[in-house]
Amino acid sequence: MDNLTFTNSILLVEGLTVTPQSFYPVFILLLLVYVFIMLSNIGLIILISTEKNLHHPMHFLFCNLPLNDIMGTTVILPRLMHDIFRETSERYISYPECVVQAYFVHVFTVACHYVLMIMAFDRYVAICNPLRYTAIMTNKMVVKLSASAWGLSVFMVSILLGLTIRLSRCRSKIENPFCDNASLFKLSCENVVVNNIFGIVYTVIVFTFSLGSVFITYGKIATVCITSKNKSLNSKAIKTCGTHIAVYIIMFVSCASFIFLHRFPEYSENRKLASIMFHIVPPGLNPLVYGLQTKEIRQKFVNIWCRQKLNS
Repeated sequence: MDNLTFTNSILLVEGLTVTPQSFYPVFILLLLVYVFIMLSNIGLIILISTEKNLHHPMHFLFCNLPLNDIMGTTVILPRLMHDIFRETSERYISYPECVVQAYFVHVFTVACHYVLMIMAFDRYVAICNPLRYTAIMTNKMVVKLSASAWGLSVFMVSILLGLTIRLSRCRSKIENPFCDNASLFKLSCENVVVNNIFGIVYTVIVFTFSLGSVFITYGKIATVCITSKNKSLNSKAIKTCGTHIAVYIIMFVSCASFIFLHRFPEYSENRKLASIMFHIVPPGLNPLVYGLQTKEIRQKFVNIWCRQKLNS
């Protein structure tokens, strides 16, 4: 009875597969990446919060992105680094901890899409309806858009994980570097057709809604730019929208890669690597792309750097 209870409450996570010679190099690399992601994203949030010149709807909406990136990276990287030095047979995690990790992994994934969608809406109003921008994009609207993005993410993931935790378990090994919904329901010997169907429908809805809204939004912005003879408007649109599109493409390609590879068991190792990279590449590149391409933020960084040089 004790063994059965242990098997059901304690799970074995596959973690990262590295050779003994690679333990320290991989750990140091992941640690440096994690520190960079934390510092750059937290730095952007502090900069936008403290600088009055950056207190605009566009920047406030953007703050959702580094917050999400911090969560998405923190939910898996510390655990991966911790398990590197453990034997593969000793990488245990409790079932509740696994469910919590899976929950935030999926919230991060869905929120990536919704946050970029509300940022695209902000750019649409700014470029296609500039005279009414201040009337539409009020502080109240910013709060509503942010709450909608997070609320939808939490709602969708709660249903997804709710369907999984109802299942009984007959296995105890997570065949993945970290816990997610698919690896959790694969622990069950019950019929998981409902989980598979909802997972596919859920993925299709998020991707369709995300791609469709971003495509329509930027399509309308492109139409306005083509028909407009205002060079300053076109230049502004190219700079701001180019940044958002670059961030969206990075996120979409990273996300689609491991979802696509899920369908091909023979590429399981590639899929596992892609799933980890999704929690590293976008959170690492987003601050660079957004910070370097957004004129106001870039100028603030330059001013801070210059002041430090003068003081030293």
